[in-house]
Amino acid sequence: MPENRIYIARSSAIAARALAGEMMVMNSADSTFFTLNEVATTIFQAADGHTPLREIVRDKICGQFDVDPVQAQAEAELFVTELSSHGILLVSSQPLSSETNRDTNRETNREAP
Repeated sequence: MPENRIYIARSSAIAARALAGEMMVMNSADSTFFTLNEVATTIFQAADGHTPLREIVRDKICGQFDVDPVQAQAEAELFVTELSSHGILLVSSQPLSSETNRDTNRETNREAP
């Protein structure tokens, strides 16, 4: 999937709480828990399903943190891959709607034991 076409959204099947500039996120289906640093928190909070990951990295990460844009994009993609593998972020090659998020979570909840 071309990197300029990656859209991400937060799953609604998670619990998240901000504390001292970091975000704690847990998948309610399997209790997988992550503590996100400031950069990861920025990406997580910007995951609206409508903004491409490349724009999030360019506007939010490179705009707020002193990082190389190419390295920031590569690390953001690894982060997104990791969290999506645990059902915390939803990833698509086209914008995600709120309904897509709800439908995906309904299917996930049906499959859970």
